[in-house]
Amino acid sequence: MSPGASLRASSRGLLPPEAPVVVLLAGGQGQRLSILSEERAKPAVPFGGRYRIIDFPLSNCVNSGFYDVMVLAQYRPRSLDDHIGVGKPWDLDRARGGVEILQPYPGQVGSDWYRGTADAVCHNARAILGRGATRVLVLCGDHVYKMDYREMLAFHSDRGAELTIATIPVDGVAARELGVLTADETGRVRAFQEKPEKPTGKLASMGVYLIEVEVLKDILHWDSPNRWPVDFGRDVIPRILDDHRVFAYPFGGYWLDIGTIDSYYRANMDLVSETPRLDLLDPDWPIYTQEEVGPPVYLDFDAEVDRAVIGHGGAIAGRVAHSVLFPGVVVEAGARVEHAILMTGTHVGRGATVQRAILDKQVRVGKGAVVGSRSAGRANARFPEHLSSGLTLVGKRTFVPDGVRVGGNCLIGPKVGPEAWRAVAGLADGETLTGS
Repeated sequence: MSPGASLRASSRGLLPPEAPVVVLLAGGQGQRLSILSEERAKPAVPFGGRYRIIDFPLSNCVNSGFYDVMVLAQYRPRSLDDHIGVGKPWDLDRARGGVEILQPYPGQVGSDWYRGTADAVCHNARAILGRGATRVLVLCGDHVYKMDYREMLAFHSDRGAELTIATIPVDGVAARELGVLTADETGRVRAFQEKPEKPTGKLASMGVYLIEVEVLKDILHWDSPNRWPVDFGRDVIPRILDDHRVFAYPFGGYWLDIGTIDSYYRANMDLVSETPRLDLLDPDWPIYTQEEVGPPVYLDFDAEVDRAVIGHGGAIAGRVAHSVLFPGVVVEAGARVEHAILMTGTHVGRGATVQRAILDKQVRVGKGAVVGSRSAGRANARFPEHLSSGLTLVGKRTFVPDGVRVGGNCLIGPKVGPEAWRAVAGLADGETLTGS
């Protein structure tokens, strides 16, 4: 069923009469995702056994009836170009509207590269105005969630809002990594703090903004590049609260910003929890992606599977538990894969163990090898900011020899072959191995 047909068959309501133009920010480098985003844009990182992260906001758009989408790319844009193409899987291959991927270029008004969220919008002001919409919906391409934007649009219209910010409840340490709002009983925002050390509000911005075009032109100074703000959270929202009607839209569903290795791992593990927090089987709100042709999953006689997502073409002869496996993953007899993420084409040899680990595409784990640890151990010595919770990370097309033991918080770079292991018997907790 196509996205359009699915929406028409849904009981969620009619299409909005004045849908906004969507500006989907997808240019982030994602350095905190370490080697997972070395060769791809963060929104293009594989997720959930089948998808890319950007599939979620794109699918939210078409499920909400918003078909005019501008994707602002920058870092490693080819990964997004290859995945999105002309937008056919999302019914966005349209003569009017549809999806368009825009990138900064020399000679563009303002600086050549996007410095932040507001700056990216300013760079593309002409394209946004050319769409003729009266409202702009600004989204981030690296968030995993399912949201009906029509409900936010109705909330915005009912209150005569000029800017509406989608929010979730937050407190404690998590609030320090987000924009925190204080709203009154009507929902109007009275204070905003960007990543505060001592947060005072209880609502966090999801990075989803619905803005009137005329207001956006005024607050962003589109005609004056030397006055362009950098970020919505840091430079725009705190300064306009007194003069503009800014409201907080309460979102009650699942939402996660995939900004770190830990959050990426947690979001995938949420799919295989006892009660999955994100339902990917809802026929009224499907998540669309590029279709790949492949054979069905094969389960051998001795295979054991306990709460797992397994992509097409998988061949399982060992044990897979609490794990997410992408297409074409092979787990040989006697092997164990537990609390792990294995991307497309990864092969786990006979008797090997992979636990609390993320393995990128086409990794080969030799017979009897052990990758990852159940305990946290010591943080990675070279990259403690990425690996300190016990996860082990293995890059694309890497080889792990037979019988080698790799501990927790380890990082093995992409394309590490047999020659890199000649002087290494294994990796203790917190160690790193690269091919260079």
